[in-house]
Amino acid sequence: MRVRIAAIAAALLLAGAAGAVEPGERLADPALEARARALSQELRCLVCQNQSIDDSSATLARDLRLLVRERLAAGDDDGAVKAYLVARYGDFVLLRPPLKPATWALWAAPPVLLAVGLVIIFLARRRRRAAGPAAAPLSPAERARLAALLGERRGDGGA
Repeated sequence: MRVRIAAIAAALLLAGAAGAVEPGERLADPALEARARALSQELRCLVCQNQSIDDSSATLARDLRLLVRERLAAGDDDGAVKAYLVARYGDFVLLRPPLKPATWALWAAPPVLLAVGLVIIFLARRRRRAAGPAAAPLSPAERARLAALLGERRGDGGA
């Protein structure tokens, strides 16, 4: 049973690593194919939006993978391929957009949100400390008085 579970887990891990690249898309030259795979992992699937075109099985991602391979086979370097796709689809096609005024919000949002979250946590802890320690436990006299009050209520409710 353990062997079967291990085999299934290994198959799932290997299937995820394979990506969505189909055998017919691969280039014959291993060096060009490696460059194509590296580029494909840096380009966003415009349909899925949070996946690279290397991982996506969408039709547009397949078309983009083929376009990348076509440009590399034509002799373009990696920068020229990226520039071609950015000119065609905008900076959104890059999983790591460049730092420029149009993308400042994209780059600034995570650290700003982290800072806001830390400030909220700090203020909440400070407020909790300012509220003072938890109430002291009841003394034996207070417990007896509480028991008497609860007994009176039970007696009233049952009559």
